[in-house]
Amino acid sequence: MKLDKKTKLFIILGAFFITNALVAEFIGVKLFSLEKVFGFEPLDFTLFGIEHLSFTMTAGVILWPVVFIMTDIINEYYGFKGVRLLSILASIMIAYAFIGVSMGIEVPANEMWKSNYQSAGIEDMQLAYKAVFGQGLWIIIGSLVAFLVGQFIDVYVFHSLRKLSGSKMLWLRSTGSTLVSQLIDSFVVLFIAFYIGAGFSLSWVLAIGLVNYIYKFAVAVLVTPLLYLIHHIIDSYLGEELSHDMIENANQEYEN
Repeated sequence: MKLDKKTKLFIILGAFFITNALVAEFIGVKLFSLEKVFGFEPLDFTLFGIEHLSFTMTAGVILWPVVFIMTDIINEYYGFKGVRLLSILASIMIAYAFIGVSMGIEVPANEMWKSNYQSAGIEDMQLAYKAVFGQGLWIIIGSLVAFLVGQFIDVYVFHSLRKLSGSKMLWLRSTGSTLVSQLIDSFVVLFIAFYIGAGFSLSWVLAIGLVNYIYKFAVAVLVTPLLYLIHHIIDSYLGEELSHDMIENANQEYEN
């Protein structure tokens, strides 16, 4: 089957988008110190009355910047419908993956497998397996809701900024839409997963959400040159005429 360039590009972008969203969900169970990545001791500060805060992040943030970039690139060339399709599809795949993992957790473990990793310091592999993959229901729900809300807000802000700037200043509509959507995303997931689901205080949600957003803000700004590089590569692949037509059609589709 021979596919045209527009279709091939959508498949490639969609594959990166869904894969990164899915993997980010699963590796997000691990927490790490952002300060130690750069060789510093963790900070110790207070926000909203919550003490001893630092930039302790989930490992999922390693890949989420790729999702940000893919969202804006897909938005630029395929418009609202392209982002909506892939966002809904990614959410369905994430939910499906969690169902599959839950089934894997619940099936009876082989006794030899359970104890086969004692040399590595794991006394019960089944408990370790469940601890890593068995994320709570409220965390899953919060993550999926925040993801969808963030994506649709990103689309709205992206095209609203494009109305103001025209075809120029890609950095403005891309970075601006990411900053707004991730502000919402950072707090929605925590509010659902921990305020509603686990009874944490609102002050804790606000403090942790702000810490997460500071990181996302910095990353959104830092990855802007990468966005231009990807944009250049795609334009070279599509050709000037096709690239221009796709961008204009994506913008007109939203306005209509």
